[in-house]
Amino acid sequence: MTQNWQGNFNGIKTVYIESTAILLQGKHHHIMQKNFHYNNANIFYRMEGEGIAVVLLHGFGEDGGVWDEQIELKEYCKLIIPDLPGSGASTFTKREPLASTIEFYADCIYALLKNENIDACIMLGHSMGGYITLAFAEKYPQLLKGFGFVHSTAFADSEEKKQNRQRGIELMDQYGSYAFLKNTTPNLFSNKFKKEHPRKINSLIERGNNFSKDALQDYYRAMMQRPDRTAVLKNSKIPVLFIIGTEDTAAPMQDVLKQVHLPEIAYIHILENTAHMGMWEASEKLNTAILEFIKALSENG
Repeated sequence: MTQNWQGNFNGIKTVYIESTAILLQGKHHHIMQKNFHYNNANIFYRMEGEGIAVVLLHGFGEDGGVWDEQIELKEYCKLIIPDLPGSGASTFTKREPLASTIEFYADCIYALLKNENIDACIMLGHSMGGYITLAFAEKYPQLLKGFGFVHSTAFADSEEKKQNRQRGIELMDQYGSYAFLKNTTPNLFSNKFKKEHPRKINSLIERGNNFSKDALQDYYRAMMQRPDRTAVLKNSKIPVLFIIGTEDTAAPMQDVLKQVHLPEIAYIHILENTAHMGMWEASEKLNTAILEFIKALSENG
């Protein structure tokens, strides 16, 4: 199937979008692998299941494969799992000047939903994906039935965090993006998980081997520049899910707990002995929490 359309979406001109789809038939399920063009990006995504649309957004140094342990949720909803531009199978055809803003990636997801004729969804974002989700909730609230943070925060970067990201950009220039990911990715996991599953962590690092340095640096710039969006939580009339790890140093539990009272309706799940990667570290508990959220919103909508 091919679609071409053009227009101006919230100030960003989209001159050409073409989508293609490949249906992979397995023994027990169907996987739809699709892609479309948006501005200077070729965006790949997977769709599985039927029912309410649930968009899962990955974080920095990851691709959509980070959600593989959550694929079983397709029995209860229509999962949409993109690779953000510059990660995984999603590439830039040329340098995108807006790629150093979180809002650009929110606009990409808006274009994806329009491409699929989806007018309502649940959106959940891990880490940087949570920042994109919140930017989306601010700009396109009419498209959301609920949204959530998986180890993420509505706070802006502190000055210390901004300095650390700037050092990261410089280290990528000096040593390359793969060396940077190899050094930083293990710190996202709990000590217990690192000891018990070194191969899984290495597989995540290796998946990032093809990520461009420019893309990773743009992600850091986008995160550095993003504003505090706690007002979006405070003004939200739809349910918000918070997944929090007790050992998470990237999105510390004490920071996130300061935000959970802001939405009118909040679902809060604290994962014990879990750091920043609950999708792998506590996949069954995380899946149960997400499924509870999906069912609650399905019953109410």
